[in-house]
Amino acid sequence: MTRADAIARAHNILHSGEFLAELGRRVAYQTESQNPEKRAALRAYLTDDLEPAFKSLDFSTRLIESPVGKGPYLLAEYRENASAPTVLIYGHGDVVDGMAGEWRDNLDPWRTTQVGNRVYGRGTADNKGQHSINMAALRAVREARGGRLGFNVKFLVETGEEIGSPDLPQVCEKLRDELKADLLLASDGPRLSAERPTLFLGCRGGIRIHLDVNLREGGHHSGNWGGVLANPATILASAIASLVDGHGRLQLEQLKPPRLSNQIRAALADVEVKPTADEPALSENWGEDGLSAAERLYAWNTLEVLAMSSGNSAKPANAIPGRASAVLQLRFVVGTKVDNLTEVIRAHLHARGFTMVDVEATQRFAASRTDLDSPWINWAAESIRKTSGKAPAVLPNFGGSLPNDVFTDILKVPTLWVPHSYPGCSQHAPDEHILLSVTEEALGIMAGLFWDLGEMKHPLTRN
Repeated sequence: MTRADAIARAHNILHSGEFLAELGRRVAYQTESQNPEKRAALRAYLTDDLEPAFKSLDFSTRLIESPVGKGPYLLAEYRENASAPTVLIYGHGDVVDGMAGEWRDNLDPWRTTQVGNRVYGRGTADNKGQHSINMAALRAVREARGGRLGFNVKFLVETGEEIGSPDLPQVCEKLRDELKADLLLASDGPRLSAERPTLFLGCRGGIRIHLDVNLREGGHHSGNWGGVLANPATILASAIASLVDGHGRLQLEQLKPPRLSNQIRAALADVEVKPTADEPALSENWGEDGLSAAERLYAWNTLEVLAMSSGNSAKPANAIPGRASAVLQLRFVVGTKVDNLTEVIRAHLHARGFTMVDVEATQRFAASRTDLDSPWINWAAESIRKTSGKAPAVLPNFGGSLPNDVFTDILKVPTLWVPHSYPGCSQHAPDEHILLSVTEEALGIMAGLFWDLGEMKHPLTRN
């Protein structure tokens, strides 16, 4: 059997209906990690579906309980040759709220439904479909090699990613020796576009910043008090404008990342952010001056206003409100100093007279990425090109956040992410879906990567 045979087998898993049957079975588990009533579904997804699937591939498996009482983990391991490469694969079995009743044509979020090139269902894109693709590709390569892979595999599946992976660092710290690997090769998030395979090396970090102005209880008539009572909403809007202007440009230097290196600019030189017809068009004159859209999205920091409230916008009264609040989010790349972000923002606002604005930072995600000089990057990019006939987009990091720092900082392993979704997939919203065209290409890409791993006599970075 050859590399081409392995890829053909992977494609046939889709063409035969086998893959969609597996995905439909997995989507049916209502694994909403934010819903305490779904704890049993989280466990059942691992024990009743994934464990038997891994055991059929000769993996040993064990369940790992959450140290903080959240959903469990599944560790599946396949050992073949101590001198061969060992790859760590990560996925998550939990999903966000199903949002039943909000989907197009009243589709059931817990059933897969094919409409043309799309397959709808909660978790199809994030993340059940993606780790199912990787499992299917492993199966195809193993069959093509007559029951062997040619490398070692450790597959970690968590059930708390959608609530911020609260104990993943503790679990990986405790299992540091068991999870030792030469490479993390995982799949989550979207490609650059449906048409272009993508390889990203890490992720931006994120911090939520709560700004609150609490001046008085209740509202006061705007005719009787306008001009003599400070308006908390006006104060809050002005405070935000001192941090980020009306064109999305950062105004506070400490919120900006280090200057873009020539290496990062070169990596993004051929990356074009081009939304499809059913995705939002890019805004004109928005974001940092002098940067391409790709550089703004994948190599720069952004401060976004996620929510604002003051008074009752649905039924406004003719009254000056007593309170105003906003939740902002800083998305930041590696190298940004964020340890004392609350103090920096507070000092900035106080210096401009906004002493009445309370500042609090919550929900932190770290920024991380694999070094652009890692030999694994060119290896993976060439493998993807060989399979797909396309040069993949190589992104220093993708725009969102993932627990990538757990792997780079705790396990000290280079990380490569090969996403199997696309920007318009509606993850975290009604109508979540995957594209069959991307799924077919992704199955081939992963089979090619796994085949090429098995061809290595020694890992690229092991002494």
